[in-house]
Amino acid sequence: MRSLFSIALVLLVVLMITVEASMKKKEKGKEPKADAECSEWQYGKCVPNSGDCGAGIREATCNEQTKKTKCKVPCNWKKDFGADCKYKFGRWAECDTTTGTRSRSGTLKKALFNAECQATIKVSKPCTPKTPKPKGGEKKKGKGKEN
Repeated sequence: MRSLFSIALVLLVVLMITVEASMKKKEKGKEPKADAECSEWQYGKCVPNSGDCGAGIREATCNEQTKKTKCKVPCNWKKDFGADCKYKFGRWAECDTTTGTRSRSGTLKKALFNAECQATIKVSKPCTPKTPKPKGGEKKKGKGKEN
């Protein structure tokens, strides 16, 4: 009985030490709350660490304070209007046979991090020939029972 009590006491002490260590680790990672002093942060563009997309750093300034925050540039973003400008787009127009492109316009829905965005934009892409997909004409081998 005494050995069981000793083991339980040792486990309790080890548990308390690990909890305390994890709490110190969380406190160490937190930055001081300088945000409360400044209300008008000016954010720069997200600059990828390598290449033109992926994880990166965004610098923000307010008065004489500067801070860097982590950000991410999606790899499918449209370079014409940036990753921080979000637009609501209409349907694609019919293919223009003279240019070989189709276009659509978008209106600004949200500007993230005080980004300077155009109110409306127009984007285009090459026309693709439509090829109808077969609808269940052939059965795939290896599926179901064979009689």
